[in-house]
Amino acid sequence: MKFEALYQQTPDFPNRYISPEKLFYYLQHNLSDNIQEIATSYLNKPIYQLTVGSGDIHILAWSQMHGNESNATHAMLDLLTTLELAPELKDKLLSKIQLDFIFMLNPDGSEKWTRLNAADIDLNRDFHNESSKEIKFLKNAAASKKYNYALNLHEQRTIFTTDGIHPATLSFLAPSENIERTVTDNRKKCMAVIAEVYTQLKEMIPGQIGRYSDEFYPASTGDNFIRAGMPTILFEGGHFADDYTRKETRKYYSVALYYALKAITELNSGTEGWETYLEIPENKETHYDIIYRNVKLNTAHECILDIAVQYKEIKEEGKDEISFVPFVMEVGDVKQRKGWKEIDCTGKKFISESKYPKLDAEVNFTIED
Repeated sequence: MKFEALYQQTPDFPNRYISPEKLFYYLQHNLSDNIQEIATSYLNKPIYQLTVGSGDIHILAWSQMHGNESNATHAMLDLLTTLELAPELKDKLLSKIQLDFIFMLNPDGSEKWTRLNAADIDLNRDFHNESSKEIKFLKNAAASKKYNYALNLHEQRTIFTTDGIHPATLSFLAPSENIERTVTDNRKKCMAVIAEVYTQLKEMIPGQIGRYSDEFYPASTGDNFIRAGMPTILFEGGHFADDYTRKETRKYYSVALYYALKAITELNSGTEGWETYLEIPENKETHYDIIYRNVKLNTAHECILDIAVQYKEIKEEGKDEISFVPFVMEVGDVKQRKGWKEIDCTGKKFISESKYPKLDAEVNFTIED
């Protein structure tokens, strides 16, 4: 039976937010034979590495380099849970690879649900400065053995689509090694893996798999790892229609992770089929979460415009939940963008303490008949 038919969510982690302490407890009590504490964060929280598999293909992967991107942590937990239901799939996969998976590289940011670490550093832009403890540990881990592949696991915003219509639920990238974006042999190795993942998933989520921009970022982790000779694949979990908690994305992220590992075992550093990667549509920045169309403001002169709104994900102190708070992002003619939800306000009233919606401010207006 295929992995996607067996897929099971890890029941201990039903919510998008993952408390570091809850994760640590789970790892210690359920995966104690396979984990070790390899480092501590800026605030001295433990950083754990899971090691599974006995094969000759060595893979390094990490989740939550950005604290507010939990899908990869969920996906790895769900992968392990599902493989327990399928001993044959598990044995076949883990007999060929050894996977070192760093859970929650940024536990301080994960606790606060922020992109940055506790010292306000973006770990994914700190490769050369090494201002953060966490990036030093990741680089040391990468240098600790000869890895055949690395998986750099992230999430992207709801603004991206594959074609202006379908959300980019999953996007992948074989990162560039230079400004010229040369298609090197190491990039082809990554492209071949991604191509196989795309082939396996494109019927499950048709039109919802994208290719992330391959612009070279001199300070980013993936670009520098592949530049140093380690094939590195970027995963980006994104939006799924009407699923802001990303439970559907979580499922397909886990399925993609399984097929990436499977492809790595089958290709064994080969590049067969890499050209299919080029068929994957590039991400497009086309959407807001909500657009109010044809809003008539309470002004002396008639003023009709559009108001674009985007949710900000905010964690309240003491709660293990994420609130989606709407903020005004653009006001005026927003016809070049679409909304996942569009509300026609023709003939309705704009009700607010101010005459105009304020940019970058929480929504404080209503639209009434």
